[in-house]
Amino acid sequence: MPFSKDKRKGTIAGILFVAIFASAATHLASLDAIATLGISPLVVGIVLGIFYANTLRNKLPEAWSPGIVFSAKKILRFAIVFYGFRITFQEIASVGIEGFMVSLIMLTSTLLLGIWAGTKLFKMDGHTSTLTASGASVCGAAAVLATEPVLKADAHKSAIAVSMVVLFGTISMFLYPVLYTSGILDMTASEFGIYVGGTIHEVAQVVAVPASIPGIGQEAANNAVIVKMTRVMMIAPMLIIMGLFLSYQARKAGSGVGHKVQLVIPWFAVYFVMMSGVNSIGVVPENIVNWINEIDTFLLTMAMTALGMETMFSKFKGLGLAPLYTALTMFVWLVVGGYFITKWVVAIF
Repeated sequence: MPFSKDKRKGTIAGILFVAIFASAATHLASLDAIATLGISPLVVGIVLGIFYANTLRNKLPEAWSPGIVFSAKKILRFAIVFYGFRITFQEIASVGIEGFMVSLIMLTSTLLLGIWAGTKLFKMDGHTSTLTASGASVCGAAAVLATEPVLKADAHKSAIAVSMVVLFGTISMFLYPVLYTSGILDMTASEFGIYVGGTIHEVAQVVAVPASIPGIGQEAANNAVIVKMTRVMMIAPMLIIMGLFLSYQARKAGSGVGHKVQLVIPWFAVYFVMMSGVNSIGVVPENIVNWINEIDTFLLTMAMTALGMETMFSKFKGLGLAPLYTALTMFVWLVVGGYFITKWVVAIF
């Protein structure tokens, strides 16, 4: 146990060590050069963590290791729960059935495509494929973090998935404004907002795209954020379904062996929806919600930093370009397929 009498001091020291790195990541992410690119503290944190893991990690006192693991696992789940304070059911309802359907179709299709392409087409392991697919289909790095404990995946596999999110999410930030302003996309500003929210990886990137297009209007920006947050909300049912499926697979594999397989339900995903419900009824003052969100971002940054600290480049051997090809396949689908899905859904509803 990390907080047993003989490990307590080392665990606390490890957590504080991660917090110092997370503070540095938060500061770096606030610099104009990085903030302009829409790169969140979470991404900066994992970069710092990976750099440390592959340079000075062997200098870390072994007694501190439980604190790093605690940050990557337990603090992560706590932070995902309070991520629900970024969403209200009213916001989701305000964008209408169009935004909901685009979110649902793009999440489901991208997740299934990513898992299939990773495992079947590019012969990648199931955990890395699923983590990469969850990052592209839901909400980037936060989705990867939320999916990892459900799969019980290794930290370095999450790091691979996050790196793919960063790469193609950054490309999206530059590509989408060009597609819109050039007239290649035959879309109204409102439709473009739904398209952006339904297909771009990170929340920060979704915010940045409409902001980089002069005169596009507030409706596009609002639609983009709300549709994106609808996708974020869907992470809870996605993880629950994933947990049920994993339990089914485990029971099937263990049939006749004579042992029970525990049902895997990610309760932190259920609590995430509950926190969204609390936020929706407005019982918590806005200034307190803002305060919670700031702390939550820092806790997520700690989790991401700790994840990086557990990531050694030596563990990447053998994967080759499979993660890149898998992420590229999903990216093409998000850009091209997302356009046609958005036009089709808007035309119907």
